[in-house]
Amino acid sequence: MRKQPLLSWEYNVSAVSPPTPRTSAAVAARSLTKVYGSGDAAVTALDGVEVDFAPGRFTAIMGASGSGKSTLMHCLAGLDRPSGGSVHIGESDVTRLDDKRLTLLRRDHVGFVFQKFNLLPALSAQENILLPLAIAGRKPDPAWFNQIVTAVGLRDRLEHKPSELSGGQQQRVALARALVTRPWVVFADEPTGNLDSRASAEVLRLLRDAVNGLGQTVIMVTHDPVAAAHADRVVFLADGRVVRELFEPTADKVLDVMGSLDAAVGAR
Repeated sequence: MRKQPLLSWEYNVSAVSPPTPRTSAAVAARSLTKVYGSGDAAVTALDGVEVDFAPGRFTAIMGASGSGKSTLMHCLAGLDRPSGGSVHIGESDVTRLDDKRLTLLRRDHVGFVFQKFNLLPALSAQENILLPLAIAGRKPDPAWFNQIVTAVGLRDRLEHKPSELSGGQQQRVALARALVTRPWVVFADEPTGNLDSRASAEVLRLLRDAVNGLGQTVIMVTHDPVAAAHADRVVFLADGRVVRELFEPTADKVLDVMGSLDAAVGAR
């Protein structure tokens, strides 16, 4: 059983506004393919991927280098167009949206946390957090903003520029920015890749608490078994296909699966 949140998230179902009932998938891929190049130079990054991601859950995606895990996340998030198949975020078929509607979906309903923090250096922490709302022409909800800022421990850093913050603090700004729009899903691409072990643990705890306390849906790509152990479920990719799943993971269990997958690839 998962522990209660360590931070004071106040659970509010309406805050997340999941696009579908909790019995449905928050994000789903069907027969998803992605091919780069053509002819003899064609490389298949995704090969008929079928996978669902439950709402209000934390899912990690893992695989060896070249397995397709980052490509899968980019296609799920609408950052890259697949070559075939479909992706649904809630009831929206991402693969059928034109560029304008896809941009609006990502802006209003999807949060992103990347390995590189992607903060604007000329803006303060507060301005970086509120940037998605400013771009959308929306006013922030003061109570929601205060709750997020308090939860990620940035109350006394709001006026600081990114250069005045540690790596862990910058990633907390990025996480707050991802949550400020009350997204349907947060995609995290190697969110601890540029952090030391202490800052990594803080960011992973915040992602875990966002799921436990807010009912947020988080999908994270990682190569780190310790990071994956914070998830409810791990999806393993090899050669562009989903090959294993692991529920209630531990770092040791993740290492065992990764070891067996590496051995299977080496035996070919």
